[in-house]
Amino acid sequence: MAQTERYLDLPLEEVIGDRFGRYSKYIIQDRALPDVRDGLKPVQRRILYAMYREGNLADKPFRKAAKTVGNVIGNYHPHGDTSVYDAMIRMSQDWKLRNLLVEMHGNNGSIDGDPPAAMRYTEARLSSIASELLRDIDKETVDFIPNFDDTQEEPVVLPSMFPNLLVNGSTGISAGYATDIPPHHLGEVIDGAIHLMENPLASLEDIMEFVKGPDFPTGGIAQGLDGIKQAYQTGKGKVVLRAKTEIEELKGGRQQIVITEIPYEIIKANLVKKMDELRFDKKVDGIAEVRDETDRTGLRIVVELKKDASSEAILNYLFKNTDLQITYSFNMVAIHNKRPQLLGLREMLLAYVSHQKEVVTRRSEYELRKAKERAHIVEGLIKAISILDEVIATIRSSKDKRDAKDNLIARFEFTEPQAEAIVTLQLYRLTNTDITTLQKEADELVKLINRLESILNSEKKLISVIKKDLLQIKEKFADERRTVIKKEVEEIKIDLEVLVPAEDVMVTVTKEGYVKRTSLRSYAASNSEPPGMKEEDYVIGHYHTNTVDTLLIFTKLGNYLHLPVHQLPDIRWKDNGQHVANLVSGLGREDEILHSMIVKEFSEEEYLVFFTKHGMIKRSQLSLYKAQRFTKPLVAVKLKEDDEVVNVQLTNGATEVFIGTHQGYGLWFDEDEVNIVGQRAAGVKGINLKKDDYVVNGHTFTSGENVYIFVATQRGAVKKMSMKEFDKSTRAKRGLVMLRELKKEPHRIIGIEKVTSNEQIILMTKTDAKAFVEVAHLRPNDRYSNGSFVIDSATDGEVNRILQIVSTEPKNDE
Repeated sequence: MAQTERYLDLPLEEVIGDRFGRYSKYIIQDRALPDVRDGLKPVQRRILYAMYREGNLADKPFRKAAKTVGNVIGNYHPHGDTSVYDAMIRMSQDWKLRNLLVEMHGNNGSIDGDPPAAMRYTEARLSSIASELLRDIDKETVDFIPNFDDTQEEPVVLPSMFPNLLVNGSTGISAGYATDIPPHHLGEVIDGAIHLMENPLASLEDIMEFVKGPDFPTGGIAQGLDGIKQAYQTGKGKVVLRAKTEIEELKGGRQQIVITEIPYEIIKANLVKKMDELRFDKKVDGIAEVRDETDRTGLRIVVELKKDASSEAILNYLFKNTDLQITYSFNMVAIHNKRPQLLGLREMLLAYVSHQKEVVTRRSEYELRKAKERAHIVEGLIKAISILDEVIATIRSSKDKRDAKDNLIARFEFTEPQAEAIVTLQLYRLTNTDITTLQKEADELVKLINRLESILNSEKKLISVIKKDLLQIKEKFADERRTVIKKEVEEIKIDLEVLVPAEDVMVTVTKEGYVKRTSLRSYAASNSEPPGMKEEDYVIGHYHTNTVDTLLIFTKLGNYLHLPVHQLPDIRWKDNGQHVANLVSGLGREDEILHSMIVKEFSEEEYLVFFTKHGMIKRSQLSLYKAQRFTKPLVAVKLKEDDEVVNVQLTNGATEVFIGTHQGYGLWFDEDEVNIVGQRAAGVKGINLKKDDYVVNGHTFTSGENVYIFVATQRGAVKKMSMKEFDKSTRAKRGLVMLRELKKEPHRIIGIEKVTSNEQIILMTKTDAKAFVEVAHLRPNDRYSNGSFVIDSATDGEVNRILQIVSTEPKNDE
């Protein structure tokens, strides 16, 4: 009869939550995180135990990896064979583990990221040091639990006769937890553990006298002792890892950079490829060739330099822009007392010492029990040999083995174990000399029992046993430290003038955000044609500059882009540029390009002045805007809600400022009335605005300069005014009117520009009608005039913006 189905009426979120909770608990405790006691994840522990059980040891021949994988899956780890084999491979890779746990014959991958051969081709066995993790496991030193199908038992943890978690490190990601524990030097960790055992109150500083820092299998240089100490204190910290390099001299005065050690877990092939791409893309000048000369003797990457190239500058550039230098982040999470915990160095060593005390205590108890049992047997054998004839007679007169044992117990008062030993005694041992051998064994057993009891009764002797075991492992397996520890993080200084070939180029920036640099040859061949760009786009910046200079681009939302000219795409004059979104990431869609400028030197004697729509003005030193990272927009000015930048000007600190508003007010004051503030500051009030008024534009000019201000209104009127029309005032005033007030259809200013006599202004209306105004043809007006009409707003629509034409034949100092 079929079983009736039962449906449970439960909320979905409750069921999902319960199932995911169970899954998470399993992933955390039994898959992805190592145990603090033996430093192994369950799959690693099962692989080592399965190999040990099968006798696949360091002193035995290699065995097919597939056989071990099948054994692990069938008996202990019912998961995919790939996950088991991958774990086995990692334990055999000398660029991943500091002390290998598995020895392997065949292709087990490479530091270049090559995959290993399939498990049917490779052979493996336990390494000598892995046997130390499993030593005495048969002496009841650790707990065992049933395997997944209850047919066998497997260990909960290995005895681990050395601190494997710190020695080999670990990395893993579980549900809500991740771990990154770096490898360490075996000798140092053992010395630290011994010191902590002998001095339980030892501080972290005391332990760090022994454990200097991580010791990566790939060597390298670890910089930043403070970061290491923080990691050892809290479980989290950072250290800078740098490749080991040296400069070699070649014939003809040339040099080459030779790399012999690379940072931990960096794929060498990708590193070489990245360095060669920098050479090919001409991101750095001076690299002739990048070669990988790694062979059986060791790792060797050669960066051959051109003649007269600066090896130090190129090396610093490679440190900054490739994985020759990385930041390694400690995240020392391990399972401790069945829970994932973030542990410092001291806590990890204490957990290991506690485990070793338990292991050695349980081993001593096991050996004591076995020694007492053997002593009891030996005592019976000695007694039996002393009355041998009577014993033999008693056995011969008995019916069978059971009767013989009963008779011996009844007649001579032997115990059951002693009687069993006597009746199973081999005849050859009934010799005259055997009594002396038994007596000698009895004496040795007494000594052994006394020694084991003293270990169990004395904490000091227990520690001395652990110490002796650890020192033996250190003597046998410890080698030289590979990673050099340096106290300070060395600052990387990149001299672009040394690295970048100085070349005069043309740089253009368009309103839509397309940028490019063009060779003077391509520009000269253009016959003064305008640069290539999309329809409706226009140039807002055009510069004759050099590749060692920097392009700054400012946006209306107060951000700026720091673009070294040599990193701009090299594109022909007649072709479209590349959008800045391809050069920097994170520029919002609502943001737009406002202004650009070329900076030759980020001087403390020059300033950036920002004007905002809501009347704020800010002045900051240009030197603050020199950026180290060029991959994302940076904050240029802090804006209040709904405010936006209307202009940015570069000044020498002694200029004069003019601000013009929509309702026709103009204010003129000295730049030095604006205090100098930091890069991310908001600035101060520049002009006092009426309700519903806003700043159209702001400009700076040199004192005594014959300055003209061009204004255009929404009704299509334009005029040119000399600055002499205004009276100089102070910051945060209302300003003077620039238009004659009309009750009906008043003029409102749409655009304000500082002009010279040879410029052209384009007025654009809402209906896309255009009017071109030659500034030289305009007669100067006074402040009270509304100017002359160049567009009929009734037919062509109101003017909504003006465009100041940028000449495509710039001067060298533009």
